[in-house]
Amino acid sequence: MFDFHTLSEFSRAHCIAICAFLVPANLLLTLHTLILTVVGRPQVQIARWAVIACIPALLMVFHVFTWFAIGVVMAPTYILLCLGSVCLAISIWSLAHPTSMSRLLNALRSKASLAVGLVR
Repeated sequence: MFDFHTLSEFSRAHCIAICAFLVPANLLLTLHTLILTVVGRPQVQIARWAVIACIPALLMVFHVFTWFAIGVVMAPTYILLCLGSVCLAISIWSLAHPTSMSRLLNALRSKASLAVGLVR
């Protein structure tokens, strides 16, 4: 049987190591999903990477919930919860509506290139 208490204790005991892996994994996998969406890769490839990016995001959210369960309410817990939630939301958005995400990111990219052109 699956023991959530033991898993929660493991999560809290190894918090630094878990966060040291999950924070960069969330950022890199979500960025990879965004890049695939912007360059217009096939939906199957975007979906594959979005699902992969959801895994560390969900793990981050569950890890933070183990801290909330024992009453630890501090800035790092909220920051990590926001990071995991935003990465999860971006991955789900790229799964559900890749065309709208692509349009938004391409519009932002064109505005950024326009702003860089004005500075020169």
